[in-house]
Amino acid sequence: MTAQTEHGSSEYRFDDLRTRDIVADMHYRSTDPAPGDRIPSFDLATLSGARFASDDLGDRPVLLVFGSQTCPVTRSALPPLNELHTHYGDRVRFVLVQTREAHPGELLPQPRTYAEKSAHAASMRDDLHVTFEVAVDDIDGTLHRAVGPKPNSAYLVRPDGTIDARVHWANDTAAVRASLDGALGTHSVRSRRGRMIVPLLTAVGHLPDVVRRAGGKAERDVWKAAPPLAVLGRASGLLRGLATDRRGPTAALGLTMLALAALASVLALAGGAATT
Repeated sequence: MTAQTEHGSSEYRFDDLRTRDIVADMHYRSTDPAPGDRIPSFDLATLSGARFASDDLGDRPVLLVFGSQTCPVTRSALPPLNELHTHYGDRVRFVLVQTREAHPGELLPQPRTYAEKSAHAASMRDDLHVTFEVAVDDIDGTLHRAVGPKPNSAYLVRPDGTIDARVHWANDTAAVRASLDGALGTHSVRSRRGRMIVPLLTAVGHLPDVVRRAGGKAERDVWKAAPPLAVLGRASGLLRGLATDRRGPTAALGLTMLALAALASVLALAGGAATT
C-alpha cells in the first residue's frame, strides 16, 4: 500500500467529524462517476453470505445506496426505501452498502477492522429495519471513495454496470422513484438527480436520535464542525409532537422567522433613534 493510499484511508476513517467533511458532502468532484459512466469495480460480501460484485450484477437494474447507522439522512431514507423495495423489488435489485460512520461517537465509534464494520452493518440493518440486501464495503471504503464518499447517495446501475442516474441524498424519494421508473422504461433517463436543501432539513430531525445512539461526542463534533446544523438539531429535538421528518424544516422555518423578527425590531429601533 502506498503512502498516499494509507493517508487517504486514515482521512476516510475519521474519528472526529470535520467541517471539510461536511463541505465535501455538498458537491461531487468532476472525477466522480456520473450517469453514462461505469460503476467502479467492486466485489463485496453481503450479510447473508452472498457476493455483490460489479461483474455479476444479475439481470435486473440495481439501486445501490450508501449509508450508516449514524447518518441522519440514512435514517430518514430507510422507511421510504423499504416502501420502494416493496413496489419495485421484483424488478430492481436493492442493495445498501455499509460505509464509514457519518457521526461516530463513544457508543458507535468508527470501525477499525472489517469484522467491526460488518457488525455495524448488521446493527444498521436491524435498527433501521432494512428489508433488502446489505453489503459491506472494505475497511478503507474503496468503493465508497471511488464514487465520491457522500454519506447517503444512491446510484441506479444497469446490469452491464452503466450508471443510469445518481441521487445526492437517498431520502429524496421523488428523485429515487423517478430514477427507478426511468431505468424500467424503454429509454434510460441517464441524468443527475436530487435536491439539496429539503433532504438535508428532513434529515435534521433525525439528528437527536443519531446522537442518542452514537453518544454525546457525536453532537459535540457537530457543534465544532457545523454550529448552524447543531442549532437546528437542538431545535428539532423540541418538536416531539411532529413527525420526525417534519421537525427539521419546521425548526428552520421557526428560527428564520425569529431572526427576521429580531432584525425588524433592530431596524425599527434604529429608525426611531434616527428621528429623535
